[in-house]
Amino acid sequence: MHRLLSASLLTLTLMCSASFAEEASVPFESKRIWDGAGHNAFTDIIRWEGAFYCTFREGSGHVPGENGLDGTIRILRSEQGEEWASTGLLTFKDIDLRDPKLSITPDNRLMVAMGGSNYDGNTLVDRAPYVSFLDSPTSKFTVPTPIIVDESIGEDPGWLWRVTWHEGVGYGVSYRMPSKDRWEVLLVKTVDGIHYTLLKDLRRGGKPNEATVRFKDNGEMFIVVRNEEQRPHGSLGRSKAPFEDCIWYDIPHKLGGPDMIFLPNGSLMLGTREYGSPTHTVLGRLSESGAFEKYATFPSSGDTSYPGFVVYKDTLWMAYYASHEGKTSIYLATIKLKDLEARTAQSAHHTITIRK
Repeated sequence: MHRLLSASLLTLTLMCSASFAEEASVPFESKRIWDGAGHNAFTDIIRWEGAFYCTFREGSGHVPGENGLDGTIRILRSEQGEEWASTGLLTFKDIDLRDPKLSITPDNRLMVAMGGSNYDGNTLVDRAPYVSFLDSPTSKFTVPTPIIVDESIGEDPGWLWRVTWHEGVGYGVSYRMPSKDRWEVLLVKTVDGIHYTLLKDLRRGGKPNEATVRFKDNGEMFIVVRNEEQRPHGSLGRSKAPFEDCIWYDIPHKLGGPDMIFLPNGSLMLGTREYGSPTHTVLGRLSESGAFEKYATFPSSGDTSYPGFVVYKDTLWMAYYASHEGKTSIYLATIKLKDLEARTAQSAHHTITIRK
């Protein structure tokens, strides 16, 4: 079983005391928790049955490439976030598995949603979403199974990015490209994690793709969408039950692998890639009208981003990947909620937006 060194030997603590006007950062700690494969990327994290679970893709590169080695999905487990050990490895013959996302089903199973790509060398032939389940910490993950979509979605299930459960129903956004000039993002729902029906075509212009759905305490749905259009800003959508209509706001920031989470105080935090020289993974507060205020830039560069979040013991835990140490590896950052709340209070009358 692969196990890395204890956190005390791999922890980098950054305490930033710069003024707010100088792009101050909230205090955080960041540590590398895994580098077992040649390329470790596309992360997510959750807490379930008394432990953290972190998942990501292991491969030889960002795509299989000429070596023909398909990606697999690794799942790590840690009770307190200090030492991590592998608890699962998902594979599917001749399919490159990637972009794993964790959720907890209404019947308390740990669910891994992931994409499966069929490559010919480094050329993508086709792709489809898969799911796997874990019934208890002592059992094994099921073999990845392709999801099933009904006729409302059509034959192409698209790329199901992430599933978020709310009042017994799982919601996610599936993106697909019916043609070179037409990209679709579909809001879909499920009650078992396997069968999906169409709830709404979100009808975003440009080239929308990666998207995350979250819910506020009052039941309002929030959707953040990445876009690859010529002026690539992200979008924030808001919708109330039965989620048939959506109000959209522009996020003046190019997104990459976005995820968001509502903190206990109601603040909405967004993690994403910040494009530039170098590229970084960043965290910030997202207003309910799309304004983004950066709170932290994490040790990262190059191939990086795809954060995942969980709140535990008055701390925000964030898994992400980066290649700033030469090898694309998995990192864990922790931020005290009190520091995030203090920053929010400090910036109550100021707004910094990151533009690209």
